[in-house]
Amino acid sequence: MKEIASVHNPAVQFLRELQKPRARRESGLFLAESVKMVREAVALGLCRTLVVEAARSGEYAQLIDDVQAQGCEVLLVTPAIMQAISEQKTPQGIACTVQIRPEPQALDGERLIALDGVQDPGNVGTILRTADAAGFDGALLGAGCADLYGPKTLRATMGSVFRVPTMRTDDLAGALEAMKQRGYAIVATELGGEDFYAHCPHRRCVLVIGSEGRGISQQVRAAATHHLALPMRGGAESLNAAVAAGIMIYEIARER
Repeated sequence: MKEIASVHNPAVQFLRELQKPRARRESGLFLAESVKMVREAVALGLCRTLVVEAARSGEYAQLIDDVQAQGCEVLLVTPAIMQAISEQKTPQGIACTVQIRPEPQALDGERLIALDGVQDPGNVGTILRTADAAGFDGALLGAGCADLYGPKTLRATMGSVFRVPTMRTDDLAGALEAMKQRGYAIVATELGGEDFYAHCPHRRCVLVIGSEGRGISQQVRAAATHHLALPMRGGAESLNAAVAAGIMIYEIARER
């Protein structure tokens, strides 16, 4: 274990840099800040450096032992350092750098989710978490989506980032066309579409959620086999992207 007391230490500066997308891309690492996320990273053998507030080392003794057994570095730091590397208002006194796993070459399975320019990190993370809970087999993130490994997105996933196979693409329409050729139904969710409950497929399908402001792009809409909408029986014209996705994810997952 190594003790660090200065926020100007190079190791601390590196940890702070991981709040930036470019640093994450270049290093192949992201920073996990919650106890739950750290435990999952350690259990999967993805932890590279464990950072613990020195005064709380006894509280996290088992995790320290676990990562040391895996050959990982352990840094004991001050509360000021923990605050400096964290985007949480009240850090839990533990964080770790996590190896970003290689993306799969292709997604497979009965039920998949695709995000077309969903920009809000909370929405991206919540949708991924909901897909995980409902047993979806993977997620496809198109251009313009919030960074999967940004702090706010990670926090919203509540660990689902470790369990849901995820691919990113700059050509979502092309990727969906290819999946259509493989026998997938492509479900575009849009205002004015047919009744979702009456027409949604339950097997071999990709549910596409559009951006909060613009909805689904024309190119992605053209690739769809289904154009569906949730019925709006009240006065609201639309739903939050994550809320709408949650309703549709669970309807697709429902066995008939």
